[in-house]
Amino acid sequence: MKTIDLNCDMGESFGAWHMGDDEAVLPHVSSINVACGLHAGDWSVMHRTVRAAFARGVAVGAHPSLPDLQGFGRRTINVSPSEAYELVLYQIGALSAFCRAAGGRLSHVKAHGALYNMAAKDDGLARAIARAVADFDRELVLFGLAGSALIRAAREAGLPVANEVFADRSYQADGSLTPRTREGSMITEVTDALAQVEGMLTHGKVHALDGTEVAIEADTICVHGDQPGAAQFARELRGLLTRLKIEVAEVSAVKVK
Repeated sequence: MKTIDLNCDMGESFGAWHMGDDEAVLPHVSSINVACGLHAGDWSVMHRTVRAAFARGVAVGAHPSLPDLQGFGRRTINVSPSEAYELVLYQIGALSAFCRAAGGRLSHVKAHGALYNMAAKDDGLARAIARAVADFDRELVLFGLAGSALIRAAREAGLPVANEVFADRSYQADGSLTPRTREGSMITEVTDALAQVEGMLTHGKVHALDGTEVAIEADTICVHGDQPGAAQFARELRGLLTRLKIEVAEVSAVKVK
């Protein structure tokens, strides 16, 4: 049976501020990416989220970002490759400590927001992120936008990689995600999002916003936990995968390259 990982960004509350319905989404995913305090999250939220995931047998990954609490890590900040290396290494180390304290281990790394999108196109940033992951632990799987510079950099560094696709984001003709500042960047109709996933998994293709057909490889699917109705959407996505006879399994169990 074909397998796919279903991941969700979590642990994005901090202090008295709350974001997302993590507890409701957690039963429906196989891996999570936990905010490490620079775009969201704090030490208490990190600890609580890691423990909740391990209690359900869900794999835990680090979700490092640019230092941008005010902009939720979605604003472009021009950082050098050396700064990106240090930012990512710092955040991986912090989350890994909570994983060890909870009796588990970190399984993967997925950059967040602007850092993710910048590294998808910038070879220097992509290599810096891959080097930070490799220097910490070469067994960690590096998530990246399918077919992007980050995937290439991870392979060059000898890391296992997971090509990530998005259910609720539209694509550009070059395979990049449509910027959130543009109309149509988010797919808000559940039926449209499910149809996009089905096309990616059964035909290996996605239709860009301009109608272009783009070849795409999928090892893991992202569900955005901060979107309204995230838990219900995750349930419906699991239902689609069952109908397609695709098993949901954490990324370490999926064949990664």
